[in-house]
Amino acid sequence: MQGEKRTVIVPGKREAKPCRVLLQEYLATGQPVFHTVKLKFGGVGNKDVYNITAPFIDEGEPVIAGRVEDRDSESSQVMFFVERGGVWVPRDGAPTFELQDPFYSRIHGELIVGGVQTYPDPLVAGRMAWRTVFYRGERIVDLRPFLVGPDGMKDIRLVELADGSIGVFTRPQGQKGGRGKIGFTRIKALSELSAELIEQTPILENLFVDEEWGGANEAHLLANGLIGVLGHIACFDEVGHRHYYPMVFALNPETGGYTGIRLIAVRAMFLPGAMKRPDVEDVVFSGGLIRKPDGTADLYAGVSDAEAHRMTIPDPFLPYERGEEWA
Repeated sequence: MQGEKRTVIVPGKREAKPCRVLLQEYLATGQPVFHTVKLKFGGVGNKDVYNITAPFIDEGEPVIAGRVEDRDSESSQVMFFVERGGVWVPRDGAPTFELQDPFYSRIHGELIVGGVQTYPDPLVAGRMAWRTVFYRGERIVDLRPFLVGPDGMKDIRLVELADGSIGVFTRPQGQKGGRGKIGFTRIKALSELSAELIEQTPILENLFVDEEWGGANEAHLLANGLIGVLGHIACFDEVGHRHYYPMVFALNPETGGYTGIRLIAVRAMFLPGAMKRPDVEDVVFSGGLIRKPDGTADLYAGVSDAEAHRMTIPDPFLPYERGEEWA
């Protein structure tokens, strides 16, 4: 913040748990799955729609943003869909962005939408690089670009906090973040957000072992002022296949303290379906979470880099609001 000290993150004293341990802990809980649905999309030909957001309200109706691409390509577009007769179809008049992996938030009454932009790596011929691009506006049709994040960084997320400040989650890689770690800072206004600030944001230590990686997918302001983070943690197996697991943790924006990671779903709990390639069959990419008054939550996710699914589970943020899982 201009003229003020930003929240300082104190490194956690716990040891990071690898995917295999978190998976064992998750399976041991016997967490129920109440309902699973494979979302149907139309109006995009034979293209896949996956890595969706949770539905959000725009001009009075629910809208989903989704990654749209051919099965044998990663050249994608982000499109906005509305439900018509049980099928999600492109919304008339909505923009289309040349991006991957959309996300949204609302900051000070304004809609923020972003995604991952790919471009030819200037240093390595034939390789693609990436960065996060942000748009803002009152409505989807008003969205205009306002920020390009640091080169090489995905999974930058924003959340409005109880005092009106803005929590910023980052995911550096390379020398600072290895395969991908989560950082956090606070700002007062969107005008303070810059690629430089994002690059300088401190890391939350001891969330991931160095051989694995993860990121924040969506941040929720909880009833007690904590931030509930919906994210993913990922690893390679011995043959090079990827394994992505939806996870949550909570962060106190006032003290900088945060919990360890807890898994909330695995691929086997969703319905059977298609996959882009065998090495991504066990990939679940958290898109968004809709918390419901009955103590459950709908998890929207991209599955196996080919489909979009919804799963109803116990609300994973309730324990943090009740103070049951602060460790």
